[in-house]
Amino acid sequence: MHTAPDWAFELQQLHFWTFFWRLTLAATLGGIVGLERELSGHPAGLRTNILIATSSCLFTLLSINAFPLVGSAKDTARIAAQIVTGVVFLGAGTVIHTKGAVYGLTTAATVWMVAAVGMAVATDLYLSGIVTTMMTTGVLALLAPLSKRLA
Repeated sequence: MHTAPDWAFELQQLHFWTFFWRLTLAATLGGIVGLERELSGHPAGLRTNILIATSSCLFTLLSINAFPLVGSAKDTARIAAQIVTGVVFLGAGTVIHTKGAVYGLTTAATVWMVAAVGMAVATDLYLSGIVTTMMTTGVLALLAPLSKRLA
């Protein structure tokens, strides 16, 4: 007879290395974007992006594996939906409006993107997370000089 809830035993079935791999990949991908932000002197750098990607991955893993379904399969999306809400508040904290100019929108978008990458990795969409990270880093690094010229 089990003394713990059934979901605890189901969680054990997901092998430790699967969790480890997903969290490590999310941290690495967040770190790639964060390194670009750090090197270019923008807020929300290396540590912030690693933490956002990793925590988004972990919350998604928990929503899929650790909580029993209540009512329908839509219940597993509740935590994932709250990740988006929480990250929007983090991003909003990076936006500054002063003297008719708005700063920090790219940083806010980057924070949002890194959270999405962490969630993608958690749901086995590794290639999507990797490609999105490459695209994000490319946009940040390669289009920055162009956008400064156009401004």
